[in-house]
Amino acid sequence: MATFKQLVRFTVGDQTHYGELINTDGNKYTVQQFNGSPFDKLLSTDKIHTVTDLLSPVPSTPLVVCIGLNYKEHAKEANLNVPTYPPVFTKPADALAGPFETIPIHRDAQSHLDYEGELTVVIGKDAKNVSAENALDYVLGYTAGNDLSARNFQLPEASGGQFCYAKSFDQFAPIGHVLVSAQEVPNPQQLSLVTKVNGQVKQRTNTSDMIWGVREIVSHLSRGMTLRKGTVIMTGTPSGVGYFRKEFLQDGDVVEVQVGGVARVKNTMKYL
Repeated sequence: MATFKQLVRFTVGDQTHYGELINTDGNKYTVQQFNGSPFDKLLSTDKIHTVTDLLSPVPSTPLVVCIGLNYKEHAKEANLNVPTYPPVFTKPADALAGPFETIPIHRDAQSHLDYEGELTVVIGKDAKNVSAENALDYVLGYTAGNDLSARNFQLPEASGGQFCYAKSFDQFAPIGHVLVSAQEVPNPQQLSLVTKVNGQVKQRTNTSDMIWGVREIVSHLSRGMTLRKGTVIMTGTPSGVGYFRKEFLQDGDVVEVQVGGVARVKNTMKYL
């Protein structure tokens, strides 16, 4: 069984494959093809491809689980007290999107469209009642994500303060471009995170500022609830979101999120 360091998904002809990212040269990616699936068995091949596009590192997900208010500086920015347990909301499977896709924005989501750069976790095997001590054993890998949000549907007067609908539009959860193996990240609480809009830095932090680390999040979410393999967990955003800057995303804006200097999403917003 093969192991990976930087897992990608790509297409050759009409076939989609997993692969190990070997080299990046501008918009060209050299990958070594795997057969199989990281959730079952990956098999190495001697096939090397050069491709110009990468897909979401996982083809689908049973659920996208999101954590709110999980950075100390973001809690200060929002002037909110930190609760006992992590705030949890979800995005449906159809919110998943690739790292370089253009994101279509419904007209009713345009007025307060916002970004949230996040460290994103993919669960590798079913997890239930997992201790924090053992939680990282269930992590397949780490990647970058953007928890896109239509803030107008998140306001208390619009939805009673519920977050889910505001964040559940199709393709509102782009992730990628690589999935870095959990074995390559000994401490997920020591990763850089940078979000840019049209090349300008809007968020810059380290995951050491997280209130609940990956261990605590996986353990909490698995309490009496099965986290299925392939579940995507967005672990919260740092300070600097557009809502508190009074800056919302416009048609054609490009949002880039980079985690650990490795994983990167870069998506263009397209008003419909």
